[in-house]
Order: sequence, then structure tokens, then C-alpha cells
Amino acid sequence: MPSIQIDLPLTASSATKQRLAQRFGEIYGEIMQVGKDLLTVSVHDVGEGGVWRCHENSPPTPSALIMCDIRSGRPVETRARLAQSLIDVCTEMFDLNALWVKVEFTQHSGDEMYHPHLAGFNTDWTGDERAEDSSTRTA
Repeated sequence: MPSIQIDLPLTASSATKQRLAQRFGEIYGEIMQVGKDLLTVSVHDVGEGGVWRCHENSPPTPSALIMCDIRSGRPVETRARLAQSLIDVCTEMFDLNALWVKVEFTQHSGDEMYHPHLAGFNTDWTGDERAEDSSTRTA
């Protein structure tokens, strides 16, 4: 953690998934003020008809779902900026209708994220960590 999982109503090549992960990593690092080495991106291309948004008075609509597991502490405005930026990438890369791309956040303390490359648990988020050496971020 942090991690981003995306369920897409389509199929994508490995190269396309890698480009998506690269874009998500760049966006995440900039907006969330961390090094990209902490982020894991999981792309689930479940195919046409695999993700749906339900409605009260009409049939479900093809949709996409982005789940962001992050360390707690970011202001709502920061999370909103991240959400919109991730949606923008999806609409650009996959021609999805932005209205039906949903982003959900689950927030955790740093000690709920174990990183072998950090030699243990992460720390709680305290601010811009991009300049820090990753070896100093262990708890």
C-alpha cells in the first residue's frame, strides 16, 4: 500500500496496462507527495459487460471502478484532485464516459502497509515525502 486497483469493462494489452500503471504512478506521486516506489497498480480488464453501474429507473450502465488504498491524512481536496486525475486518464486512454468511472478511497495507518523494500512497515503520512530517502520511511 498504497495501491490502486481498477476494474475496466474492456480488455487491454499488457503494454496498455503498463502505460496505465505508469500514468497512475506519475499522477499519484505528484498529487499525493510520495515516491512512486510505494505504489502498486492492479489492472483488472474484466471485458465487455464486466463492470456495471446500477440506476433506479433504467438498466445498468457499463462502468469502471477505481479503488485507492492509501495512508490516511490527505485533505479531501487532495483526494478529489487524485480521483479526477485518474478518471481523466481512463477517459483519455479507454474512451470511457467519465460520469460512470467511480473512485473509492480506503484510508489506513502506515503500520497496515508492509513493504519488504522498506524493511518493514511504512510510517504514517506526514507531508511531502518525495525528497526523503526510501530507507528512512520504515516504522
